[in-house]
Amino acid sequence: MTADINKRIKAIRAGKVPAGYKKTILGIIPEDWDVVRFRDRFTRVTRKNTEGNSNVLTISAQYGLINQNEFFNKTVASDDKSNYFLLSKGEFAYNKSYSNGYPFGALKRLEYYDKGVVSPLYICFAANELNKQPDYYVQYFEAGLMNREIQAFAQEGARNHGLLNISVDDFFNSNLICPPIDEQQKIADILTTQDKIIEQKERIIAERKIQKSILTEQLISGKKRLSGYNNPWKNISLRDCCYTDGQYGLNTPACEYKDGLPKYIRITDITEDGRYDLNSKAYANVDGYDDYILKNDDILLVRTGSTTGKSYLYNEKDGELVYAGFLIRFSINPQIIDSKFVASALNTTEYWKWVRVMSKRSGQPGINSTEYSRYEFKIPGDVKESQAIAKVLSTAADEITLLQKDLEQEKLKKKSLMQLLLTGIVRVSA
Repeated sequence: MTADINKRIKAIRAGKVPAGYKKTILGIIPEDWDVVRFRDRFTRVTRKNTEGNSNVLTISAQYGLINQNEFFNKTVASDDKSNYFLLSKGEFAYNKSYSNGYPFGALKRLEYYDKGVVSPLYICFAANELNKQPDYYVQYFEAGLMNREIQAFAQEGARNHGLLNISVDDFFNSNLICPPIDEQQKIADILTTQDKIIEQKERIIAERKIQKSILTEQLISGKKRLSGYNNPWKNISLRDCCYTDGQYGLNTPACEYKDGLPKYIRITDITEDGRYDLNSKAYANVDGYDDYILKNDDILLVRTGSTTGKSYLYNEKDGELVYAGFLIRFSINPQIIDSKFVASALNTTEYWKWVRVMSKRSGQPGINSTEYSRYEFKIPGDVKESQAIAKVLSTAADEITLLQKDLEQEKLKKKSLMQLLLTGIVRVSA
């Protein structure tokens, strides 16, 4: 970033108007950019579903307007969909429900289907004849540049069952930044190109995860053997892999950081891929916690709730951690089996089938320490083979981690580009 751009950013943040810029209701923008009403660039869509279209759509943060069955694995719409709005490809919908990352709802364009229907609670709209570059506004909405406008007429507290209380008139009377058409096109092209880079990296990661999952199933089951290992495998219970019985965690609430307190790992601090969420700010405000400090080869298992069965293998890079009461610790004996092998065994298809059966004996899913201890799986007769398998799978996991870090950098780049280009802080030539 050049010195001139940095100087411009500092001036705008300080409320000063740099040369070539002007102050507007939407902030400081280039002199040749305009502020227009939403209704000047978009027309409301109120087309009813008279054709009986059954492609019910919902708004996903990642995928935009997507079929409910694909997103929820079920349809949550009413049986009678005649009152739903019918959208065509390229038209937009605004979901007034606020969610993580979308504090004032999400505006998305229909991209993946020729047609679909949405709840009448959505506000639907399409680009009008004056809107020559709707691709620009796809990026504009994604950047959250409508949030301030929506916030102005959807005051805090004016919420109803998760929905922002927004009238159609207020929505269409909101303001939009409108650059010259040629600059809109260039901005849209740059940001769309960055989207394609991100999508390509996401596809590669998805492929690597599938490959690793297949490799895990083959190696952990013994169906595929590594060269140089021929000893027979045997069945063993989780308890027989450990030094002691499973141990329940601390029964104390989490608190914010205070000097001298240990970090506190809870169910919600374990990510989908079995890692400790380094963004967690939970600490345990308790004395005498030494017995609950995690050590190398310790595995935590979730014992209750919708994520019953999820596991975490302690990594000393995560720092000192003590664990909460809805988690059970199993301390693996490395003389018997490699703990990384066990962690992989607790993420196979066979394991999750067992979890589904064991956890559904009552209304609330749950598996206790005794039940986990009885879980049986196969292990190599030679501990060195388990170590070799763990190394192969760790290498595959490390490759995915590196790809994910690269993906995050590309997403940060996209975010930075949106902040600079969509506000006119950085100008582009057509």
